[in-house]
Amino acid sequence: MTRIIGIVSGKGGVGKTTIVANLGAILASQYKKRVIIVDCNITTSHLGLYLGMYYHPISLNQVLRGEASMDDAIYDYTIPGLKIIPASLSLDELKGVDIGELKYRIKDLFGKADFVLLDSAPGLGKEGMATLRASDELLFVTTPFVPHVIDVIKAHQIANEVGAKSLGIVLNMSGEGRHELTPQDIEKLVEIPIISIIPRDKHILRSLASKIPVVDLNPNSPASREIKKLAAVMLGEEYKPIRLRRMERIARALRMK
Repeated sequence: MTRIIGIVSGKGGVGKTTIVANLGAILASQYKKRVIIVDCNITTSHLGLYLGMYYHPISLNQVLRGEASMDDAIYDYTIPGLKIIPASLSLDELKGVDIGELKYRIKDLFGKADFVLLDSAPGLGKEGMATLRASDELLFVTTPFVPHVIDVIKAHQIANEVGAKSLGIVLNMSGEGRHELTPQDIEKLVEIPIISIIPRDKHILRSLASKIPVVDLNPNSPASREIKKLAAVMLGEEYKPIRLRRMERIARALRMK
């Protein structure tokens, strides 16, 4: 069965795309799942850039214009089992795009992956709403600050209206101390459980510069460990840390050069 999971947020800048790329990477590499990650943020697309994709002749934009099929827009990543459907970086490619078609085109991926992760545009504009409607399940990404949390409440209300199942909250970039809302406060406000708390981690910045998911670049970093736990939660499994063998460590080091 293919699980269609929207990764959504009320505000931009909360690390949603980082979560999508890394969650997809760990589901494919450690849990051997077939994963397709889709950049549904067509106006400000970043998912392909995060993974070092600067050129892709066919993107989600052409699919939503009826000029190409979903199969045409799927690209392999270097991690076996992980594929990506990017959105175009060109402003010209926004012309004629019908984002309302997303719900129907995503259905073309049924049976082709175990997980389809939709990287939503932030907020509740047309792109964000299209992702909510295309998703069967939702992960809400927020940081522990009031404006970001309040907007998750709004997104959750819309999710209930469209019938998408809420999996929980990913509390990202945690660790600023007394200026943050506590996890308990957030759960009371939003009425959704927090299923992952990912700390602020300097290795994330290095991974962004390297165009490599942090779970691959620094698998034992604080953020990587929590993303691995999140993947286990989504699979209903107990998280068991894996120690890399010497040859695997060498292979990773060579790939990063």
